[in-house]
Amino acid sequence: MHTINLLTRLVEDHQVLAYGLIYVGLIFEGDFFLISAGILICLGALNLWLALPFIFFGALTKAILGYTLGELIHKKFNQHKLFLYMQKRVYGLLPRFKEKPFWSIFASKFIIGSNTMAIIFSGYEKINYKQFLKAEISAIVIWAPLLLSLGYFFGYAALHVSREIWKFSAVVLILFMLFILFDKLVSWLYELFEEFYGGK
Repeated sequence: MHTINLLTRLVEDHQVLAYGLIYVGLIFEGDFFLISAGILICLGALNLWLALPFIFFGALTKAILGYTLGELIHKKFNQHKLFLYMQKRVYGLLPRFKEKPFWSIFASKFIIGSNTMAIIFSGYEKINYKQFLKAEISAIVIWAPLLLSLGYFFGYAALHVSREIWKFSAVVLILFMLFILFDKLVSWLYELFEEFYGGK
């Protein structure tokens, strides 16, 4: 029977790789990697103060690359069906994106699956770059500690159920699924709010 000590030792023995994965992971899928980092910090495998710069610069790199990609897409594929679909999706979730880009970009950070689209779309729609960065950095400062804390809580709760690696992982998975469901509910409520507020 393997305990979580095996996971902890594995991460401790490959810390440079672990921090590198957090940085790269933040560029592609921030929520999962942030929560995972919080769990590993709870287990003592990673150091919070060493992880924070990798997290911040990973999220910032994603913002800069995504915005640049959006600008490039606008130049090369302005009327492509895929990006017209993306435009429709962004305006469906964030109907006041053009009118209030700061709050739309900020809010997208807290809705799973919407931030990457909002970042790329910011470049695509040529949103003021300073305003875009201000919204992203403001969101990162709140979002990163929030999801790290959530990951820490997941790790703490799972440890109290079992130290056996498979049971520990199962508890974390259940908690993560509950978080996704909660996020989807918040996203739906936000869409309703935007629809109602926009209509007024």
